[in-house]
Amino acid sequence: MEIPNPQSEIRNPKSWGVYLVTDRHQTGGRDLLEVVGQALRAGVRAVQLREKDLTTRDLYHLAGKLLAVTREAGAALLINDRVDVAMALPADGVHLTRCSLPPKEARELLGPARLIGISCHSLAEVREAVDGRADFVVLGPIFETPSKTPYGAPLTTALLQQARAATTLPVLAIGGINPARVPEVMAAGADGVAVISAVMAALDPGAAAAELLAAVAAGSRLVK
Repeated sequence: MEIPNPQSEIRNPKSWGVYLVTDRHQTGGRDLLEVVGQALRAGVRAVQLREKDLTTRDLYHLAGKLLAVTREAGAALLINDRVDVAMALPADGVHLTRCSLPPKEARELLGPARLIGISCHSLAEVREAVDGRADFVVLGPIFETPSKTPYGAPLTTALLQQARAATTLPVLAIGGINPARVPEVMAAGADGVAVISAVMAALDPGAAAAELLAAVAAGSRLVK
């Protein structure tokens, strides 16, 4: 079985800066691979393939194409929810939700070499992710955003601070993130940000990704 990307920076979500989550419905008709490719060329080093409405076979074929693109860029590819698809490719890991296979069981299937990220919407869920042997958590929505309204009111940076105090796992902030808000979430303890529309819907995905990466880098320097 092929081993996922071995680079240490790929294995460390704290080094990613920006974790790009896909949504081909937000690209304005542009090809998903091209949009992601622009972000990768701008420096993005981690992508989550999140296309929940695709059939298993269509998701598998799209993931295979995206894996080739991310491998060429030296970036990590994680598959949302689908442990089976991640193992079949093989991708660098999976991203789990509250409706996914529990992280402990996912770890047993995936082994130690692949990454497991978990979406969390409360401090209790962050603690569960730690107990489940996750590699990192994505916490949100921190700010108000249409894509995260099913998860309730924004958590705010106050809860982000509590999550930072509760775990040494990398914590990535999601929900309403833009370059102007990056300093606030970095100051609250985030190790980076996860975004969807900020890049996928941008007129220039590469420029949008570069601006976010620069903001995260600047924020990291300020909190050190």
